[in-house]
Amino acid sequence: MQLYIGNKNYSSWSMRPWVLLKQAGIPFDEVMVRFDSFEPDSKFKAELARHAPTGRVPLLVDDGFAVWDTLAIAEYLAERFPAKPLWPADVKARARARSICAEMHAGFGALRSHFPMNIEAALPEVGERVLREQPAVRADLDRLVQMWSELLQQHGGPLLFGEFTIADAYFAPVAMRLLTYRPPLPPQIAAYVQRVRALPGVEAWCRDALAEEDFLPFEEPYRTAR
Repeated sequence: MQLYIGNKNYSSWSMRPWVLLKQAGIPFDEVMVRFDSFEPDSKFKAELARHAPTGRVPLLVDDGFAVWDTLAIAEYLAERFPAKPLWPADVKARARARSICAEMHAGFGALRSHFPMNIEAALPEVGERVLREQPAVRADLDRLVQMWSELLQQHGGPLLFGEFTIADAYFAPVAMRLLTYRPPLPPQIAAYVQRVRALPGVEAWCRDALAEEDFLPFEEPYRTAR
């Protein structure tokens, strides 16, 4: 099983299945395809087009069978490894976990756009300015705090559904954004972010991201150098 990913410092979509596989203890081979550009003639697009029509990461290839899109990969892994508790066991909790993953998948556009993932950077001043100037980002952050607060209270923590699930892997890149831009957070939400950061799979991803030292200007709306 191979997982094709982009640069770990920037690729929030790649982070989700990578952390999921690591946390679940599912063996896989990592294939990192560097972001050179996203133009049709880029090396990045050419490499991925050899395996799937989308030309995007993440991409899971299992014995020659390609699965793309983070939700599809998560569901495939849950079915492929049914002994692994990737979704919550309770049917209603499982439905809620799928609902919030789908909400993240399709929404939070302002937060994604103005708070791009950049694990290596520390940009609290950018976070402060964006929250001051962008009401849509404030709305996304408010929804995130509401969602996480309700789940942590309902399931008692330490993670969204008690133990680690796909939902925590899905929101791990969001936690990294919050650590980079440092918006003000309620104590219980800040504590959850730190618990996500301390997960072995997340720690391993971040360690690799910090070791890349690959500054990509087209991924850096707020900096001109490291």
